[in-house]
Amino acid sequence: MTSYLKHFTALFTPQMEKARSDQVVNSAGGFVFELDRWARLDRWLVLGVEGATYYASEQKLTRENALSLLECLSADGPRTVARITEISVAGRAPKNDPAIFALAIAAGAEDPATRRAALDALPRVCRFGTDLFHFVRDVEGFRKWGRGLRRAVAAWYNDKPADKVAYQAIKYQQRDGWSHKDLLRLSHPTAPTPEHDALYRWITGGLEGLARESARGKAIAEAELPKMIRGFESLRASTNRKQVVALIREHRFTHEMLLSEWKNDPEVWEALLEDMPQTALIRNLGKMTAIGLLAPMSEASRKVAQKLTDAGRLERARVHPIALLSALRVYEQGHGERAQKRTNALKWTPDLQIVDALNDAFYLAFKAVKPTGKNHLLALDVSGSMASGAIAGIPGLTPRVASAAMAMATARIEPEFAVVGFTAAAKGYGGQWGGGDVGLTPLPISPKQRLDDVLKLVSGLPMGGTDCSMPMLWATKNKIVVDTFVIYTDNETWAGAVHPFQALRDYRQTMGRPAKLIVVGMTATGFSIAEPKDPGMLDVVGFDSAAPQVMADFTRGR
Repeated sequence: MTSYLKHFTALFTPQMEKARSDQVVNSAGGFVFELDRWARLDRWLVLGVEGATYYASEQKLTRENALSLLECLSADGPRTVARITEISVAGRAPKNDPAIFALAIAAGAEDPATRRAALDALPRVCRFGTDLFHFVRDVEGFRKWGRGLRRAVAAWYNDKPADKVAYQAIKYQQRDGWSHKDLLRLSHPTAPTPEHDALYRWITGGLEGLARESARGKAIAEAELPKMIRGFESLRASTNRKQVVALIREHRFTHEMLLSEWKNDPEVWEALLEDMPQTALIRNLGKMTAIGLLAPMSEASRKVAQKLTDAGRLERARVHPIALLSALRVYEQGHGERAQKRTNALKWTPDLQIVDALNDAFYLAFKAVKPTGKNHLLALDVSGSMASGAIAGIPGLTPRVASAAMAMATARIEPEFAVVGFTAAAKGYGGQWGGGDVGLTPLPISPKQRLDDVLKLVSGLPMGGTDCSMPMLWATKNKIVVDTFVIYTDNETWAGAVHPFQALRDYRQTMGRPAKLIVVGMTATGFSIAEPKDPGMLDVVGFDSAAPQVMADFTRGR
């Protein structure tokens, strides 16, 4: 007797076939669900699209996400601007560039209310001089220099105290072909205080221009300059190490403000270290080690380790976990990402105390989350597509590596968890590796392990096609009690005989448990394996610093 069931069943459908009418084809040829425009906006703002994925070019991803942003602006421009601002201000994204670019598009929108909202948000999204230069570079692609844009740029300077503007003017002197001199001349701000007036004249003409343009005379005008600017002029003229060190300590100058001849001096860097901002500290660990300031058992290393693991400093500086993960990878390898191509590249011998501090700082950078006490199965997509591209454009930080770091953040919070790596075998389903089931194996990952060791483990796993149904199928077969499945993936699933949402439904029925599924999207595509109509499934953005809290609340049923 013929069994027609083997040819058609509503319960299980191959991923290369449509299981529901609301599914769409992803870039790999499998059928998944499409994110709504607001979810896709979040994913883009957090992850960006620097670098192609395995299945889509950077140009294609940028265009798709930009079009999705335009849909959001058309649907509700002020809401879109509010979302851009919220994610930027909270420091939820590894880089501010996507938010700046999105704000520039909004500032050129046809709707007057949207343009006003975007320009009003300028100082909140573009908090630093370099952000402002990025915005101006981008916004010229979407609008002209009209009255609104001039007023917004002028307000960026006028609404800050003069000493704050002075700091931005000497730390971020120019970027992207723009300088503060250019922007002041274009925006024509009316100085709100005499100190602002003296500062603007100094920016556009230096001390000579200040004396020439000021009707009150050189001596009076120079005295009205912010104290930091007067100190900066002394710093640039100094040829004495002791004086340079004294000026750094008095005015809290940063390394960007120094002349190049002082940038390899350990005494100068020791002075810089005293008040070095947290982000600058993280970025200059290699430099300080290379010149000998950071060394095993040194006082400087102890001081740096304490600063790196200061949760308050991390939060106030909006340090994103991915910045620490990137710093850990670069510092531990002893050279920059491009050092192999440069004969004079900076190299150093890592100090293990700093490596350990970066490891701890990574977890501290996530918001404090109380454990749920639920059973979590953390499933890492280690397929070939996850090895392409770079999170936030950081070389070497592929979605595959980043997913392991995200999983470790949850493992540090939740006491009841297991970790598996899943990927279809390269030649279909005919082989096994690692002693586990076909295409899936438990990973010996412990929250007590150092993060760099975990990343090395994941980097060495075999790769193949993507089948995101495997965690649920594996748990069903082995009768594993799971409250929440967490899958870290690019959602380019295609290789399985069962759709992931069908596999979850089967697990629930077989085990008699209302298990949940959290899909952590690791690339800025518009797809998800999470069924949008199922309240037990959630799609979150990978490397959103708020993700662990959102995931914990969802697991608790909030």
